[in-house]
Amino acid sequence: MRILIADDEQDMLRILMAYFKKEGYEVFTAENGEEALDVFYREKVDLAILDWMMPKQNGIEVCREIKARSDKKVLILTAKSEEEDELKALSIGADEYIRKPFHPKILVLRAKKLLGDEKGLRYQSLRIDPEGNKVYKDGVDLQLTKTEFDLVRSFVRHKGQILSRQQLLDLVWGLDYFGDARTVDTHVRRLREKVGEDMIKTHRGLGYSVEAGDE
Repeated sequence: MRILIADDEQDMLRILMAYFKKEGYEVFTAENGEEALDVFYREKVDLAILDWMMPKQNGIEVCREIKARSDKKVLILTAKSEEEDELKALSIGADEYIRKPFHPKILVLRAKKLLGDEKGLRYQSLRIDPEGNKVYKDGVDLQLTKTEFDLVRSFVRHKGQILSRQQLLDLVWGLDYFGDARTVDTHVRRLREKVGEDMIKTHRGLGYSVEAGDE
């Protein structure tokens, strides 16, 4: 899934981008309304998350144009607290409306619901339960650690793509992790013992992957 986040606060963009990337989404950003529309049409995103108060074109104007020309989902962020503001956003086609301040995890959950992506993932004999942070193999709970769970989810969301150690560190350990990258190898080795030795492929000098398909 491809997501656009448009906000003129760079710190907000950086934080939200990190949270969505950790969930396996491809994220594009914009700092004003005109740029948001350019990115939306160029990158063919599935969901636009728009701050109401942006320069050049505000989020409401951008939402109105997107809805007039596509059926893609739009979520409006705003510091406005009046009920009529929410009604205005929804009346011009916004699919969701979230008031600031909010926790990024709440935004991710709302986005997943809009995209129909909250029910979990399947891959071969695995079923991933994102709400319970559990992975089942042939119906049996593998009792993974939080890190192992995040690794499985990252691999499945990026199936068919080779993920380098650094990409896995960013997705699983976070952008602020500065430890030894070899910790990835250790956790992948332990994970293979639980999900199956052949499920995660090693690409020497490049990283790891699971094969595309097999959902």
